[in-house]
Amino acid sequence: MNLSWGLPADMLSRVFKRSMAGPFAWFDQLGFKKTSKSTTQSKTGIVYLVGAGPGDAELLTVKAVRLLQKADVVLYDWLVSDDILGLLPNKTERLFVGKRAGKHSMQQQVICDLLCEKALEGKTVVRLKGGDPAIFGRLGEECKALELQGIPFAVVPGVTAASGMSAYTGVPLTDRRCSRSVRFITAQFSRPELEPDWSSMSPKEGDPSLETLVFYMGLSRVSLICQRLIEHGLSADTPAMLVDQATTAEQTTLIRTLKDLPYAAECADFKGPALLVVGEVVGVKHAVDLSLLSTDGCYV
Repeated sequence: MNLSWGLPADMLSRVFKRSMAGPFAWFDQLGFKKTSKSTTQSKTGIVYLVGAGPGDAELLTVKAVRLLQKADVVLYDWLVSDDILGLLPNKTERLFVGKRAGKHSMQQQVICDLLCEKALEGKTVVRLKGGDPAIFGRLGEECKALELQGIPFAVVPGVTAASGMSAYTGVPLTDRRCSRSVRFITAQFSRPELEPDWSSMSPKEGDPSLETLVFYMGLSRVSLICQRLIEHGLSADTPAMLVDQATTAEQTTLIRTLKDLPYAAECADFKGPALLVVGEVVGVKHAVDLSLLSTDGCYV
């Protein structure tokens, strides 16, 4: 992947030059003020909880890149791409703390303990999470753990998967003609009592518009979700879209109706992560040209 961010060659040569001022000098040239470690890092270290975005490394925020460059340790999950990890300096300690449904995962309490342990060693720690850390990212638990230990921390937002998917598929999350609101729902419910309130997702009497529903982490539960929505009042012909690995070169889109999507999804060789989008907005999909997003004219 070309990570030049579309900057002119002469600027890139200045921006990425490693001078005596250190690897952060290029941020000074872009108008950023470099922060001295001596003024910010206490003896107990500091932690940044950073959103890595939905997959495409160029969707990282500039602030996220700056903090990754200064980190002593980065704790990252399985949604963080190799292109993003490639931005880390060689000196940075990398710790995989992946969590994935159906796979062996590190327990959340262990992640919290490790996060605190590294900070208490006096290190600058980045906890790098796919998407936005505040949307289904267990942010609250990690913030609480840091607060209990008295460890200074800050949160850096990222592009959430639904927003990235919308931009890269051409399907708007809202449209005043058919959807005036959008709802993000986690599909991580292993028991019936953990399922969402399906009846609240059905059309309201006298209101013809449908809310756009976006289910996160729902690849293994497509059939159940479609079944529940139909049972609670949504038309079986409601448009639905399953998007695998959104914003990456492997992005794949499957569009059907609620009644037909489960079988089609079973036949598709989707790897995950995947988003399930339900609503009339799927029917107003626009022909976005992803090649325009790359500086070399092709989407990679």
